[in-house]
Amino acid sequence: MLEKLAQTFGDIVRTVGGKSTISEKNVEEAVDRIKMALLEADVNLRVVRRFVNATIEEAKGEKVLRAVDPGQQFVKIVYDRMVALLGDTRQDLALKGPDTVSVILLLGLQGSGKTTSAAKLALHLKGKGRRVLLAACDLVRPAAAEQLAVLGSQVGVEVFRGEGTDPLTIARAALARAKKELFDTVIVDTTGRMQVDEAMMDELVRMRDLVKPDEALLVADAMTGQSAVDIAKAFDERIGITGVILSKFDSDTRGGAALSLKSVTGKPIKFVGVSERPEGLEPFYPDRVASRILGMGDVVSLVEKAQATIDKGEAEALERKMADESFSLQDYLDQIRRVRKMGSLKSIVDMMPGLAGQVSEEQFDERDMRREEAILLSMTRKERVNHLIIGPTRRSRIARGSGTSVAEVGRLLKKFEKSRLMMKKVVKNKKMAEKFMGGAR
Repeated sequence: MLEKLAQTFGDIVRTVGGKSTISEKNVEEAVDRIKMALLEADVNLRVVRRFVNATIEEAKGEKVLRAVDPGQQFVKIVYDRMVALLGDTRQDLALKGPDTVSVILLLGLQGSGKTTSAAKLALHLKGKGRRVLLAACDLVRPAAAEQLAVLGSQVGVEVFRGEGTDPLTIARAALARAKKELFDTVIVDTTGRMQVDEAMMDELVRMRDLVKPDEALLVADAMTGQSAVDIAKAFDERIGITGVILSKFDSDTRGGAALSLKSVTGKPIKFVGVSERPEGLEPFYPDRVASRILGMGDVVSLVEKAQATIDKGEAEALERKMADESFSLQDYLDQIRRVRKMGSLKSIVDMMPGLAGQVSEEQFDERDMRREEAILLSMTRKERVNHLIIGPTRRSRIARGSGTSVAEVGRLLKKFEKSRLMMKKVVKNKKMAEKFMGGAR
């Protein structure tokens, strides 16, 4: 998401940011390009107008035009305004301590990803040490309860389905179960409809009054653009939402919903859905998203993703293997899987400073990684541990097993050999630098 916007803003930042002097004309031209980019991204018109006016007013001041580095000063103003537009700071869930049951009410229309988000949120909270119970109270959409049960099983979270056809009765029983069995969090998956209507809203008002939620989160589909903002306003007026989960944030959408929600509704985006996988729900950080939009990358999120897939002990063991050339094809396979767990290659590159919005989807062929994984999985463990035993006969068998050619197997082995040599040099240079710095002290 936000790729086209990031590309446009990145161009503006590179153009203006490098100038040693800027004039009011430079500012007006840059702001005009920003305005067009925001409108093309389907950002609310009033929001765009406020953003542009505030940016112009601040950027034309003496502080900027006569600054030592006016280009960078202008970029800083745009960044600060973008952060404010997205919600200033990260808004976490306001839940009670572990000795009391906290209730999260999930709201949303059918197709918004509400039930999937319920399971993702449960997994996220489980990772934070909370004991979560999912309550299946969407009895309108066929198989919604069954879907939640399957998803709950996948993430290792218990799902309460109850009996009967009254969602309020099921919610009441779920709360009683949570108190009795010492769950500290209940996530209530509520009724959804194809569109906002009175019957749904009346039921949700009664549900809200019954469960008295600590958080009432609307799940909105990022792909619906400004419609997501209108839906958020409607739910907030009747139910009173505390925040938004923006699903399908990884989709090819223009980004208008993310950039308009906080300004129009006053409610923060708390999480974004970044993939279909159970772990594909991330906290929303306005400053990090603003950095990515402006082409500055998001190193913090990249490091967090890396830390979530490999711990310090594994990293040190990997470094030792690189140094003594015992890094094997099995290690190579493990690294491919870790990278894939972090997300798509495109999303990883977009977090790197200077590369956000600069690399197109076509330049990343995820099929290459899948092909390499297929080749590696077609080898025996003995072959992956010692690649030197892979002769012509074995290469033919591996090619047949992976649906590739002998030449492709050969290319992978050659690439692996080059990687091992490069890794050894990198580790050697790092140790020399550390030794030198230690001596210098």
